[in-house]
Amino acid sequence: MRIYPAIDIKDGKCVRLLRGSFSDVTVYGDNPAEMAQKWAELGGEYIHVVDLDGALKGHGVNADAIKAICNAVSVPVQTGGGIRTMSDIEAKLNCGISRVIIGTKAVSDANFVKEAVREYGDKIVIGIDAKNSMVAIEGWEKTSDYRAVEFAKMMEDIGVQTIVYTDIATDGTLMGPNVEAMAEMVKSTNMNIIASGGIGSIEHIKSLVQTGVEGVITGRALYTGNIDLPEAIKAGRGE
Repeated sequence: MRIYPAIDIKDGKCVRLLRGSFSDVTVYGDNPAEMAQKWAELGGEYIHVVDLDGALKGHGVNADAIKAICNAVSVPVQTGGGIRTMSDIEAKLNCGISRVIIGTKAVSDANFVKEAVREYGDKIVIGIDAKNSMVAIEGWEKTSDYRAVEFAKMMEDIGVQTIVYTDIATDGTLMGPNVEAMAEMVKSTNMNIIASGGIGSIEHIKSLVQTGVEGVITGRALYTGNIDLPEAIKAGRGE
């Protein structure tokens, strides 16, 4: 199981939100590229970046910061937030991004996902953010009519290979992941599932290994020092 250190960008700064609320922001650094470099040097194999302003506004906002991250590290970077058009995808890939995460747009336009997968294959990842098992959209401000597992199966039928599955209720709380929801998603699909939300300790990471998820995203716990990245990587490998 791979560990994905997370960098959330708001106003060009490295931040974390609590349960996805834009009114509960903690700033952890002014230089996201330096933060990415730190996680890569500590053994991070894949960096997870979210353009929070982009998610809220519906278009890429922090392009310069994301490009700087790609230039600063040699490990692959995936990013999401405000990706709504084919040109948005192309712009991110041109920055050096390895995988692009589509969220809100995937819910409103399945044909867009089909076109993106046809054009870019496994570089397209779908972000499923769930509130009470329902898919949330538009920076988590609204809830759709889709159940998370049902929507994931639709994406699998289109040809999507990887899902980032976030449980909003646990996100940023450090109180532990929704292990049951992650296990259900793995059992219900044949995709690579990356778990996100609630990671606050090494034990939490170990609890996800048994679910069969491909990876786990950890953010706040790294910034607060609750988790040591090299130790987390070992736990993910079952060492």
